[in-house]
Amino acid sequence: MSQYAPSVGIVSLGCAKALVDSERILTRLRAEGYGISPSYEGADVVIVNTCGFLDSARAESLDAIGEALAANGKVIVTGCMGVDETAIRQTHPNVLAVTGPHQYEAVIGAVHAAVPPVDDPHQSLVPPEGLRLTPRHYAYLKISEGCDHSCSFCIIPSLRGPLVSRPAQDIVDEASRLAQAGVKELLVISQDTGAYGQDLTRGGGQPPPILSLAEQLGDLGLWIRLHYVYPYPWVDRLIPMMTAGKLLPYLDVPFQHASPSVLRSMRRPADHDKLLDRIARWRDACPDLTLRSTFIVGFPGETERDFEFLLGWLERAKLDRVGCFKYENVAGAAANSLPGHVDEEVKEERFNRLTELARQVTNDKMQTKLGGSIQVLIDEVDEDGAIGRSMADSPEVDGEVYIEDATGLTPGDLITAKVFAAEDYDLWAERTPDATNR
Repeated sequence: MSQYAPSVGIVSLGCAKALVDSERILTRLRAEGYGISPSYEGADVVIVNTCGFLDSARAESLDAIGEALAANGKVIVTGCMGVDETAIRQTHPNVLAVTGPHQYEAVIGAVHAAVPPVDDPHQSLVPPEGLRLTPRHYAYLKISEGCDHSCSFCIIPSLRGPLVSRPAQDIVDEASRLAQAGVKELLVISQDTGAYGQDLTRGGGQPPPILSLAEQLGDLGLWIRLHYVYPYPWVDRLIPMMTAGKLLPYLDVPFQHASPSVLRSMRRPADHDKLLDRIARWRDACPDLTLRSTFIVGFPGETERDFEFLLGWLERAKLDRVGCFKYENVAGAAANSLPGHVDEEVKEERFNRLTELARQVTNDKMQTKLGGSIQVLIDEVDEDGAIGRSMADSPEVDGEVYIEDATGLTPGDLITAKVFAAEDYDLWAERTPDATNR
């Protein structure tokens, strides 16, 4: 009879990149025979993968550590906040170990120390695509780690280091395994997706490696969605791949602001007019293109004039999807010492004005889809119908498509549907007969 197989629980906080780290840790542990527990009570040890980007995220991480300690007692901390072990242990001195982001070996070693593995080959079977924390039909594909930028509001380079790109063949091999496992959509992520491979080819005079990688991923016949793409000049060369159907016509570009003075304080590119021209060219080349971006309001020194400039730029840019954050100090960020910090009441008022403008722009765009046909990837099915996403919708951050008749549908089905209603970020559609592609 086999020995009792120890079980590990995990709490994964923060961004999709951290989620991929959690998946890699679980895959390695499962390969060693550990069970994966969905609850604190069923786990022999709990891993908390923290976020340390904002003060509010740090507070959430500390709360999660405390909750895990109270419910289980054996807790290992990893992730971005793990670089500040002193702060963690000041609040929670009884955690077993603390490691920084993507320090997989250290996490595995801490688990071994807390709960030694059992040598049982029958417990060590892992699917070739690894274990995932997302539904079966979509997956995050992390292509690089770290960042070479020095934005004044960000400490990611100090947390995760400079840009380190994965070998292209490793990425394509992983994507192929995921496709064989039934994944229909790959969400390509990194700290700086457009910079992929620049650390490998500096001075080589070669085409930007992201172009070749995108081509190879596009050949898999999946939905390939690009996130966190800075507007480098070579991004223009990705647009024809979208027009040709190799990539989803979707770009997530973190513009952050539009006011030249605020962008300079952020240490970001500040040529807003050229960006508007490029957006217009992208849309001319790919009319179905969906543009998503995020913006920070209340950055130190942001005046009402700066904010009005941002609103005007957004009215002209007419971005399809917009996220907004109120500025927060981040421990160790250069922006903390900038003059002119904005009152919280003003931040809140600006946040509300920007999100309302963004809602209006998105709603107007969604109304143009009425009567049209769209492809929908089904995410959920229950007695009330099905919920899915169009090519314009990334999971958890964008809108949804509601299908009332879910007869015969299962998550992961790709169907064609006709839109009959639209409101704000969401669509309602009815299936086109015999249009399910599994």
